[in-house]
Amino acid sequence: MAKLKSTFKNMFLSLFTICFVVAVLLAQVNKITAKPIAEAKAKKLENAIREVVPPFDNNPVAEAYKIPDGAGDSLTVYPAKKGDELVGFAITGYSNNAFGGTIQIIVGFDTNNRIVNYSVLSHAETPGLGAKVVQWFKDTSNPNRCIIGRDLSKEKLSVSKDGGNIDAITASTITSRAFLEAVNKAYAAYTNTIAGDATSGATTGDEDAASGATTENDEDIASDTTINENTKTTGGENHAQ
Repeated sequence: MAKLKSTFKNMFLSLFTICFVVAVLLAQVNKITAKPIAEAKAKKLENAIREVVPPFDNNPVAEAYKIPDGAGDSLTVYPAKKGDELVGFAITGYSNNAFGGTIQIIVGFDTNNRIVNYSVLSHAETPGLGAKVVQWFKDTSNPNRCIIGRDLSKEKLSVSKDGGNIDAITASTITSRAFLEAVNKAYAAYTNTIAGDATSGATTGDEDAASGATTENDEDIASDTTINENTKTTGGENHAQ
């Protein structure tokens, strides 16, 4: 068998063929895995919502809508209902000012301005710090750091180092500030939600009054739940913060 002559044309054709085959294979893999990944993300979101609001029997994801957060942006609101009664809201919040970049959370509120719970959806902190963010502000044995049960109509959350009411994570003031910023954004959306409900309740046709809120499709809503931890060293953050 004659050896293929090494020319620019032959090299180009060989490279093109290899790239084409690889692209086709990658497309097939993506097609096969896209649905399971989307289902896993949706399940993770559903679990996060159940974790942060009182028990409900509706489908908050199907009834989700966007609302302004008071800072020129909009956040996703997931209403939780028990029968015909509204029992709370799960609301997304975020900050781009964490040590590692963006942190995204979901905060649950009851109907009386109180935080029921929160869940960290994604962050770019070190694994050690990421684990602290998940638990630090839930520690009911330490009221100076715990945000669970706080009535945000009476206090805006900020770290004690800034004259506020919450003890920051040890050696991680930057990330603590970012986390509380995300919580405060979620509460701003909550207040707008409550105000909107009060307005619609005073008019006829509650469903029509609420129809201005747009609902994302489930796949897009769920896409925020991917946990992204980088490999910065913990010592590096502690030094920086």
